[in-house]
Amino acid sequence: MEKIKLSCPCHFGLESVLNFEVRKIGGENISVTDGRVTFEGDENMIARANLCLATAERVQILLGEFEADTFDKLFEGVKALPLERFIGKSDAFPVKGHSISSQLSSLPACQSIIKKAAVKRLESIYHVSYFEETGAVHQIQFNILKDKASIYLDTSGAGLHKRGYRRNSNAAPIKETLAAGIIDLAQVRRDTVFCDPFCGSGTLLIEAAYKALNIAPGLKRTFAAEKWDCISPEIWREERTRAMDGIIRDSDFYAYGYDIDPECVALTADNCAKAGVRNRIKVERADIKNYVNRDNTLTVCNPPYGERLLEIKEAEKLYETMGRVFLADKAHPCSVIAPHEDFEKFFGKRADKRRKLYNGMIKCQLFSYYK
Repeated sequence: MEKIKLSCPCHFGLESVLNFEVRKIGGENISVTDGRVTFEGDENMIARANLCLATAERVQILLGEFEADTFDKLFEGVKALPLERFIGKSDAFPVKGHSISSQLSSLPACQSIIKKAAVKRLESIYHVSYFEETGAVHQIQFNILKDKASIYLDTSGAGLHKRGYRRNSNAAPIKETLAAGIIDLAQVRRDTVFCDPFCGSGTLLIEAAYKALNIAPGLKRTFAAEKWDCISPEIWREERTRAMDGIIRDSDFYAYGYDIDPECVALTADNCAKAGVRNRIKVERADIKNYVNRDNTLTVCNPPYGERLLEIKEAEKLYETMGRVFLADKAHPCSVIAPHEDFEKFFGKRADKRRKLYNGMIKCQLFSYYK
């Protein structure tokens, strides 16, 4: 069977992590660009990627790429794509996307042209003049960058950061996909003893447990492509069974979560239970100033920070406190994500490694200490 080209967007800075994940699940002919990893696989790979990739934002089928500096070129380019391979006669195929630094800057106009071209293509295949679109949703997504159009079909539905375990969150949660990337970069292993002293809603703790126990992050949710007629339900059953069989049940991983806010402690405990890892994580109320670094424990955290001057001053005092209680050495490694350019100055020690990451639209760095 002809291979399907798949493409996964990710947080800027996590391309290398996602590249490794794609290799691990068997992706072929992998290419990496800023914020995206593209690869090939069969229909099983569509299911496997959705279930198993921890740092991908979604799994898209790359239908085609072409130059499009006019609406005529956009129309003809889309009309030439093999949409019928995935979209059936009764399926819905809405269109959305974005255009950056391109001649075709009007998104409504681009949407309209792409929709008309898709209708024209499918009319010629199914010999009908009207599409009810009452079937499964096949979301067409487009990206026009510097007059080059990339046309995708989204297989995920809701973004892959929506794992299904976090029903509730605190005011400033870290996205699950970013948390998973940080966990990978911090080198969590199956025998890691882990701690997050600012646990919030528990995301870093849960993603650490998932990594250590090899739990596929998508096991507790469904995906848009599960409703597609072109992919057998047996494939999804097969890949879910494969993922379940891959769980490491004899891992020595254990984690500790702390937060000064009792509501966050309760929230973390609840989310850990929903995620199925509550027995691996101890959660307690505690102030960072009383933090005790256990030997051979990996500390990873996303300390609170603000955008107003007063909040920034409070964050700087917090970094100073962290610098006093975190030993930040080989026996007490730690990784901290923070947006403050002078974090190291307030923490009191230069990081062994720094990596640029984006937490939403906020430019941050991951400061890692392990020597």
